[in-house]
Amino acid sequence: MNHRISLLRSCALVLCAATVLPSLAQAQDFPTKPVRIITPFPVGSGPEGVVRLVADKLSRAWGQPVVVENRPGGNGFIAIDAFKRGATDGHDLVQLDNVHLSAYPHLFKKLPYDPKKDFEPLLPLFKTYFFVTTAADSKYKNVGDLIADAKAKPGKLNYGSWSIGNPVHLGSALFDNVAGIETQHIVYKETSQLYTGVATGELAYALGSSATAGPLYRAGKLRFLAVAGPSRLPAYKDIPTVAEAGGPAGFEVSGWTAIAAPKGASKAVADKIQRDIEKALAEPDMREKFLSFGYEAFTPTRDQFTQYIQSESVRFASIIKKANASLD
Repeated sequence: MNHRISLLRSCALVLCAATVLPSLAQAQDFPTKPVRIITPFPVGSGPEGVVRLVADKLSRAWGQPVVVENRPGGNGFIAIDAFKRGATDGHDLVQLDNVHLSAYPHLFKKLPYDPKKDFEPLLPLFKTYFFVTTAADSKYKNVGDLIADAKAKPGKLNYGSWSIGNPVHLGSALFDNVAGIETQHIVYKETSQLYTGVATGELAYALGSSATAGPLYRAGKLRFLAVAGPSRLPAYKDIPTVAEAGGPAGFEVSGWTAIAAPKGASKAVADKIQRDIEKALAEPDMREKFLSFGYEAFTPTRDQFTQYIQSESVRFASIIKKANASLD
């Protein structure tokens, strides 16, 4: 009997080695050809700029070209479709954000992708918090002023975003809910039009990141009333949190983007890609880029990130239900 058990254990070890060793060898050789990172973000945008820096560092580390392919538009579905039709061994990657992975499943009755079956989220690239922005010459000096005016004029004030279901729209809907106010949502075609609308007074306010609203803020056209984060940002130490500015305590609106591999990629290859991107993100010039964009490092483990995506999904589901938002 002992001999039989020993024999079975030996067979199991052989089978395990037969499975694991080729996978490890594949990871050591990866990549064997150019790698493509497909992004739904347009050229020149903050998220796209970060992924291009990462791609350049990976190219040098891997000795293979790492090409960033922009496929903007269509709620990110154009980029996702290209990714799904690509290589499944890790040579095709995709950049996604919290909306694609956590919000859209609650906004669409039917998606052209399955967040759990089509992607293996490897790691986030960064996290960014949003500011409450208004015109530079606005009568609102703080968030308390904005809330007071909205309560005095129910349904009369408006805010904007560039589409339904993005973090700015859903974050603003959450702000209405926790502040006990009612405002109107105005959708703009482009982010540049949105923040110009804030600067000219067409909108009472809008949420904006350092990358999107920052240029008009630095040009003196916008005022940042507060940051919707747990603390003040290092690059904007003079901007208070929402709670410090007279708004609801604990109000946070953040966005993040991540790199995902196909589900078909081996664990060893996925682990290698993750490790090498982590090394790229840790380099000093990346930290400088983050500071200029108002981004923060966001470094959970793979398991922690998976759990975080799920918690974000639960949070978005609640916000979307309260906002009665839908894209079908």
